Amino acid sequence: MSSAHASTPTASARALTYASYASFVPIGIATVLLGPMRPILSARWSLSYSQSGALSIAQYIASTCAVALSGVLAARWGFRFAMKAGLPLMAAGLALLLTGSKILGILCIAAYGAGLGVAVPAANLLVAAVNPERRSATLNLLNFFWSMGAVSCPALVAIAAKSDRIPLFLTLVSGFSIVVTIGIALMGRHIVEPRAPADAGPLLPFIRARMNTFLAFAALFFLYVGVENGFGQWVATYAKTLGSLSLAMSLATPSFFYASLMLGRWLAPLVLHALNEVRLVQFGLLLACVGMAGLRFSSELIGVATSACAAGFGLSIVYPITISLLSRDFGSPRIGSVMFVLSNVGGGLLPWIVGVSADQFHSLKAGLLLPLAGCVLMLLFFLRDWTPTSAHTAQIPQAPLSGEL
Repeated sequence: MSSAHASTPTASARALTYASYASFVPIGIATVLLGPMRPILSARWSLSYSQSGALSIAQYIASTCAVALSGVLAARWGFRFAMKAGLPLMAAGLALLLTGSKILGILCIAAYGAGLGVAVPAANLLVAAVNPERRSATLNLLNFFWSMGAVSCPALVAIAAKSDRIPLFLTLVSGFSIVVTIGIALMGRHIVEPRAPADAGPLLPFIRARMNTFLAFAALFFLYVGVENGFGQWVATYAKTLGSLSLAMSLATPSFFYASLMLGRWLAPLVLHALNEVRLVQFGLLLACVGMAGLRFSSELIGVATSACAAGFGLSIVYPITISLLSRDFGSPRIGSVMFVLSNVGGGLLPWIVGVSADQFHSLKAGLLLPLAGCVLMLLFFLRDWTPTSAHTAQIPQAPLSGEL
């Protein structure tokens, strides 16, 4: 395995990039799977709202711990090794999810969460490393393939549930993950892989110099994934409680949310030619707040779909632009890792708090106030002055963070 240089062969870069793209389709499915599966698992295991919400904690605690392991594996044996370790672990968790007791099911959720934690950072950093001249474009395309999986997941779960084929669906996703793993494993020695970047100097003095900005980013990363999961993972359950939609239609409702996320990210580069990025995020968060508030007053499919689309479209540009601002203001890859861990913590904690609040107030509508409140908080953070100053711009070499876990 050779060092990362601009002379990395084009064929190697293309093969590694395409393998990462392929891996992100099942990764996107697994990331959002709990949303449409929550009503099914709740009925199967007789779970309350808070117990159902705790399933997200199992996934994201395991994923957060695995992020650190991913860095160790990539540094010692390469990015592909980390992907080959994470994808089969994810596949095993998916395949065995419905094969036994509730305890086994929770362990399977933790297993595929850990697989995501190992594979996702490795794939992101690999794509960034082998495409130094097209880093932004290829990372956006990688996120597109994640979105493909996320958008299709609720609809596929709904179709499988209607024909009582959920175990078959999970097996097929698992099998696809294994096929991708085998493809990566069979790459010949002529495929040149760059090394993971080495650590630089101490971070604490660097963070102290920009503490307010660091804390603002920490809050945004924690809140964003928590808000996205706290809303997206409960839409199907909320739709089911209305009683006006069939089970299949209820399970498919998150697709409106994830499809609008994907559409918004397609359109963002065009809008950014005419609008400042911070101003665009402010408008987006306002739209997301309207969508989340609207869901609480929706009782039919048209209202649920419209609210989910508004929330997804509004949130779509928040995460990529936050990452862009982080890269501009902090170049350290280790600070990116800290933010990635915080986003995982928020992604697991807020959906659980939604469930606890729903139990406490005997209403899922009350629980859904949490992602709305998180959206309002993010809007308040984006009202601060984000103008960069040359004296504060980081000078540590960058390693971009992209994708969702």
